[in-house]
Amino acid sequence: MNNSPIGVFDSGLGGLTCVKQLLQLAPQEDIVYLGDTGRVPYGTRSTDTIIKYAMQDIEFLLSRGVKILIAACGTVSSTLPHSISDALPVPYLGVVESTAAAAVKATKTGRIGVIGTPATIKSGSYLRAIDILLPSAVLVKNPCPLFVPLVESGYVQRDNPVTRMVAEEYLAPIKAAGVDTLIMGCTHYPIIKDIISDVMGPEVTLIDPGKEAAAAGMALLKKLDMEALRDCSGARNYFVSDGIENFHQNAELFLGSLAGGSVDQIAID
Repeated sequence: MNNSPIGVFDSGLGGLTCVKQLLQLAPQEDIVYLGDTGRVPYGTRSTDTIIKYAMQDIEFLLSRGVKILIAACGTVSSTLPHSISDALPVPYLGVVESTAAAAVKATKTGRIGVIGTPATIKSGSYLRAIDILLPSAVLVKNPCPLFVPLVESGYVQRDNPVTRMVAEEYLAPIKAAGVDTLIMGCTHYPIIKDIISDVMGPEVTLIDPGKEAAAAGMALLKKLDMEALRDCSGARNYFVSDGIENFHQNAELFLGSLAGGSVDQIAID
């Protein structure tokens, strides 16, 4: 057993969708979350910049004594080389492998859609992961660069005309391809899943990367016998690289009734 905290990071607040799942699955665990809100989004940056930012996030979380690292960021998960992640002193996992596995399990036709940041789509990470599991799959992908800033700015209501208009344009080619499963390849996207579902239709299964990464993280801790052993709820410590006001405004949106814990601003670079 290991009572050290779980470390989770993302370019912004989208990774809180993963934290919410962790709090539901394992309320006894301490969690340290880092949202690099001062530099969000990562998905439009160069590969070198994404890796640089990811390493700074990782170094901060390691300084907090975490026992595992979860990159709750599709961009980082798709970009950070295995040569780096495999050399880290604690277990590391991203969202790609677990999310791809869930999509393969869900699809009945083998036609799978993927949406994500430009960097995630360009990387081909989901194509490679799905090809290993289901070589016959047909993957239809499209970048959605405006979704992250829309979510971070609070444009998330189901009837929001701006976000709905953007979603209709981004999702049109994927819907036309007749997919039966859609990977929301960024942890921000589940916040607008109602809009995405309305556009895609009820027959399309949506795959939530935060949910899948949280489940994979807890399965790995169990396998390694590193789960926390305590009778009380764990501590929640949140860190952001920009002002904390936006976190407070959006915490309930991302975490629901599980919102709470300390929030601090840090200088990450």
